[in-house]
Amino acid sequence: MLKLAVALRALELADLAFAERLYASTRAEEMSYSGWPAEQIATFLRQQFEAQHTYYQHHYPDGEFSIIELNGTPIGRIYMFWGPTTLNLIDIALVPEYQMQGIGSALLAQQLQRVDELGLAVELSVETYNRAQRLYARTGFHVINESGVYLRMRRAPRNASSRIV
Repeated sequence: MLKLAVALRALELADLAFAERLYASTRAEEMSYSGWPAEQIATFLRQQFEAQHTYYQHHYPDGEFSIIELNGTPIGRIYMFWGPTTLNLIDIALVPEYQMQGIGSALLAQQLQRVDELGLAVELSVETYNRAQRLYARTGFHVINESGVYLRMRRAPRNASSRIV
């Protein structure tokens, strides 16, 4: 696996503009089919980002909201909520130019190591068309529910001694 020096740091108010651009990049392909003018797309995505951000802050007040950095430059985000029995991986996203380089896989592996040490399960939601679901399946997640365009996936608790290397 490619070894890159990435760091996580807490999301700050000054990061919201980056987080909004990142969110827009995750919806770019979908929006390209809308037929809407660029200004309408930008307004829609701004509203959607604000709604999502507000929802996450309200529903996960103790969540771990982190910016992913490479050499001090923000390249993504990872949002998690650590419950007593389950890690809820709320969101993980990278700007397009840093996707498919092993960064997301490495970050997921780090979190899975943490949950294995704690004996926790992991749950997440992923769009049915998102290629990341293949990564999740390879790392032990299975679909527990389907709702619209989302799959709810779960990885059962493991301990360090039962992990396959």
